[in-house]
Amino acid sequence: MTTTAGYFDRKPATAARPGLAHLQADPSSPHTPQRTFSSAFSSPTLSYRAEEEILLVVELGARHLTAGISGESNPRCRLDFGPDKGRRVGDYRQYYPEYQDRPRKRRRKYNWGEDHELWQLDLRELDLGLVEDKIERALREVYTEYLLLDSKNKRLVLVLPSLVPHPLLSSLLSSIFSNFQTPSITLFPSPVLNVAAAGCRAGLVVDIGWAETVMSGIYEHREVLCNRTTRAMKLVTRRMADLLKEYAEPGSIDAHSQRLAENEEANADYQPPSDSRYFDFAEEVTSRIAWCPTEARTAADATQTSEPQETAEGTDSPPLDEPQTQAPTPIFIPSPLPPRKTLQIPFHRLAEPVEIGLFATGTDLHDLDDHEQPLPQLLYRTLLSLPPDVRSQCMARIIITGGGSNIAGLKTRLLNELKAIVEERGWDPVYGDVATATRKHLEKFRKSRLSEQPPVDESAEARLQAQVEDPIAQKLETEKAKKSKPTLAGEIRGVETLGAWRGGSLVASLKVKGVVEIDRDSFLTSGLAGAKKQSEITHATQRMSLGRSTAEKTGWTLGPWA
Repeated sequence: MTTTAGYFDRKPATAARPGLAHLQADPSSPHTPQRTFSSAFSSPTLSYRAEEEILLVVELGARHLTAGISGESNPRCRLDFGPDKGRRVGDYRQYYPEYQDRPRKRRRKYNWGEDHELWQLDLRELDLGLVEDKIERALREVYTEYLLLDSKNKRLVLVLPSLVPHPLLSSLLSSIFSNFQTPSITLFPSPVLNVAAAGCRAGLVVDIGWAETVMSGIYEHREVLCNRTTRAMKLVTRRMADLLKEYAEPGSIDAHSQRLAENEEANADYQPPSDSRYFDFAEEVTSRIAWCPTEARTAADATQTSEPQETAEGTDSPPLDEPQTQAPTPIFIPSPLPPRKTLQIPFHRLAEPVEIGLFATGTDLHDLDDHEQPLPQLLYRTLLSLPPDVRSQCMARIIITGGGSNIAGLKTRLLNELKAIVEERGWDPVYGDVATATRKHLEKFRKSRLSEQPPVDESAEARLQAQVEDPIAQKLETEKAKKSKPTLAGEIRGVETLGAWRGGSLVASLKVKGVVEIDRDSFLTSGLAGAKKQSEITHATQRMSLGRSTAEKTGWTLGPWA
């Protein structure tokens, strides 16, 4: 009889089943069996995989900062530099219910919107140390709250306007290099990136910004001409603030005298008594409700804008001073300022700030200075200053961008007035009554000479006969035209763009090397004084896989900012 202890004392079978011998684990230590793959289907290990470099794209303007990662279609954030951005940690006064109704100190007339600007082109009263602190705080907020990335070993692509003073540029670069571990910064001008974002190589960029409107002629991704005027959104918002105050406080401004003052002194130097309390309110109304009539004025009105012309029947946009036959359509706007009430403003009056601020309606051109020209006149002069071959390319690719380009009807109005001026004057820089009379006399004389010219005699000499067309040359030209793509030129046309930031994201994702690439060590050693001229940099011939040469690393230029 077999006992229980004898049953457990029995020795196991020495031979395992033949089909399961390869599945038996080593009893010494449990472990996962080693898997083997064929080399044809195995993936490379991490040691052979190159880490993709992340480039940060930052667009910096006078009032806003836009940041994101290269290759993305939209930026991660857009920050402004308002007065509420400079508060200390723990200051929550802006969330109190009575905060908006508190008494505020009234600013002087020429300080309109100064608290909302990062910099001004006039550096005489600008605190550069405060600008550096604002840049540092904004970039820290971008890195920690929006990008969620470490600034160490992250190259930066900085998009700036084409005109930045050297002290301001030095302060911007010094703030970034000193407070962040950025190895290098590549600078790109915003007009070139606007053209790249539009899918073009040439174009005329009209940037309607805050303090000024800049018109840049771009040819083969290079800026060849730049003109500017002070008629921009700062002047428009100030006019809008006066309009809102006229209806919010009827006793503070005499409407009739205000209209006369605007017609007599509508230039950029005239500063109406704007109230700084209406800044946020006026800016919101301008961005939401402001509009611009789209009808094209006559050539005489485009030349001399003293009196608006009558429009044709059926148009929806009558001139400013034309008497209204029908009751104007009112627009109800709730006012956030005390006394809180709803403003009832006629719809046609919401176009006055744009008309007066950007088009100088009611002012003769000879009363305006060179830096305060209306936008259509400056656009025509910019095209007239370009060479003929560059002009033919740029006039067919007019890119209107900036914050003011979002106003309804503004783009159509600019193009229509430009066409009216070109039809009247052509591309002759001399204009006026005498020039028009001389042009008509020469045209009449040319037609009379053609009518008096005798017919060509077939028996005359060969040098007097018309040139015989070569069929072989015509065939070659036809074959050449089939292979080449047609290019639109010599026609006034507008082109939409995706913006300067998206253009910078596209260019940075393509690993395009910028003209201005500043190394951190080089800048901290000598600042902007270490920049060299383009002729002083020698480019050694070498393999591109070995990196840049020593001369290219040590020599850098400021490019268009020099």
